[in-house]
Amino acid sequence: MKSTSPKERIKEIARQIEAHNVRYYVENQPTIADAEYDALLKELIALEEQYPRYVLPDSPSQRIGAKVAGELPTIRHAVKMVSLDNTYSIDELKLWDGRVRRGLPGQTFELETELKIDGVSCALTYAKGVLVLAATRGDGTTGEDVTRNVKTIHSVPLRLKGKFPALLEVRGEVYMDKTDFVSMNQERKKNNEVLFANPRNFASGALKLLDSRLTAQRKLKFLVHSFGRLEGGAGFKTHWEFLQAAQTYGLPVNAHNRLFKNIDEVIAYCQKFQDQRAALPYEFDGMVVKVNGLRQQEQLGYTHKSPRWAVAFKFPAYQATTTIRDIIANVGRTGTLTPVAELEPVACGGVTISRASLHNFDEVKRLGVGAGDRVLLERAGDVIPKIIKVVEKKPGRKEFSVPKTCPACASEIVKEKAEDVAYRCMNPSCPKQIERALVHFASRTAMDIEGLGEAVVGQLLNKGLVKDLAGIYYLRKEDVLGLELFAEKRAENLIQAIAKSKAKPFAKLLYGLGIANIGEKAAAVLAEQFGALPALMQATVDQLQDIADVGPVTAQSLVDFFRLPKTKTLVERFKKAGVNFSQPLARPKGTRLKNLRFVFTGELEGVSRQKAGEMVQAQGGKVVGALSKAVDYLVVGRDPGSKYAKAGQLGVAVLSQKQFEEMVHA
Repeated sequence: MKSTSPKERIKEIARQIEAHNVRYYVENQPTIADAEYDALLKELIALEEQYPRYVLPDSPSQRIGAKVAGELPTIRHAVKMVSLDNTYSIDELKLWDGRVRRGLPGQTFELETELKIDGVSCALTYAKGVLVLAATRGDGTTGEDVTRNVKTIHSVPLRLKGKFPALLEVRGEVYMDKTDFVSMNQERKKNNEVLFANPRNFASGALKLLDSRLTAQRKLKFLVHSFGRLEGGAGFKTHWEFLQAAQTYGLPVNAHNRLFKNIDEVIAYCQKFQDQRAALPYEFDGMVVKVNGLRQQEQLGYTHKSPRWAVAFKFPAYQATTTIRDIIANVGRTGTLTPVAELEPVACGGVTISRASLHNFDEVKRLGVGAGDRVLLERAGDVIPKIIKVVEKKPGRKEFSVPKTCPACASEIVKEKAEDVAYRCMNPSCPKQIERALVHFASRTAMDIEGLGEAVVGQLLNKGLVKDLAGIYYLRKEDVLGLELFAEKRAENLIQAIAKSKAKPFAKLLYGLGIANIGEKAAAVLAEQFGALPALMQATVDQLQDIADVGPVTAQSLVDFFRLPKTKTLVERFKKAGVNFSQPLARPKGTRLKNLRFVFTGELEGVSRQKAGEMVQAQGGKVVGALSKAVDYLVVGRDPGSKYAKAGQLGVAVLSQKQFEEMVHA
């Protein structure tokens, strides 16, 4: 039997993976287990690393993402992306239908109706079936090129299937499911990062990241709702025909799209979904109604900003009024104070709300809220409820002012910079900070200490049994037996879980320390690069920035943290308790590029920057983000940035992609 060549095997695996992506993300009918899928992807990546010249332009490995330098480029839309007019009542929807009838005198027409997904508008262009461009709506005329980021969205096919037009630009919404939004915000809270107010904002931010590896982690999805351009195909007579064809191309289309004969049927469908909106996994804030016939769409035309043949019917926001019982300041694990409104419980959008974050003290001032005020709440597509305005300032209301001292420890609070909106408690021994820090330290993604949750941590602190993170490693079984609801077995289990956590890899300890700007991924990269805590503690800002995934803010956070006397004391207590400080260093497969430092600029052909960087590291070299005299080579791809000119000034050798590949594979 003839063996398959590496080139053919790469093609074969790539097509298998994309077929499985369509079945899983578009058709919701997976045919293989996750482990089998992962094995295929690993085999593909390994082959592409070994044979980079065979990497396909639409390879599924591109979904992993890569970091790019500079800003996102802007593009001009070949066909303007217009916005829709809104209607807010059944009467307004009927008025729109009347205008359509007057615009199509004597004609019958169908109305296509679909959910108005609360996402980010995006246009995808396919040339000969391959995704070549993805762009945000922007101002409708120009948008941002987000191709690298969109390629990480699994529901977006990198290559169309079936009989498709030579050039096709489709338009749709990039969005995030509600459950994924909640879990991502919980992760950001653990890392002391700013929370997003709703899934749409989260999706928008993810789509515009300069590092598409981060976008790949955001679990974005995409649904097609229309097309902008079509060349080299038979074309379509109706919008519904396009939607059916899009599905045959492997493009995701919403299963709730429907075709109706008249406006009364449309209204009934809109009212049905207005009542069911909380039950769907994603946010949608209304329905879109379109005249189905494309020739009739042309006949109706456009106003100066919107099509006359389509309209959005916006659902009323989830709103409720209630009274603020009190406004308190919560203390986070890094000392940041967040004002929170405690409310008279009220039903809003299917849930009972008793608290609402006021985000920061500037927001409290802007709203003018105080305890006793009656306020309007809204959940218009938001998972997190927000206070919109004060509707009644009642007699005896209590004005809110920024606390002068920490509500948890009575220490001084400060605003570190005049432009900051955040106030912080500067006491490193603040019990509330320690409580939040301990809960984070024991979490599954950090040291994974089962049984050490918020309630247990609170008891340990109240009884004075633990005063810092290392304190848990000095607990005895007798100490734990003194806690509420702790019998012999539960106490033993907790002590064993604490002891077991001592052997966790250094990356877990580093993440568990809760250093500002150090998330789980950054901790793993740093642990792999430095190998041990003592080495990392001695690193300078410049040395840290030499690591491709570490920027100046992260580097400074690390240096500042390890300079603190309390950190050095904490580390000594960890050491005395026998906590593991090490992790195997990333070992290169060869030494061809040993000790050489590389920087990449521009777009490489057939290989991502991430893979090119891994090729360097595999041969003992190093990839750095900043260009300086210490860099040995600048590798230049298509459309290089300012680093290309700077290399000549610094005397850094410049390599073309071909020269670089010859050096790697020599």
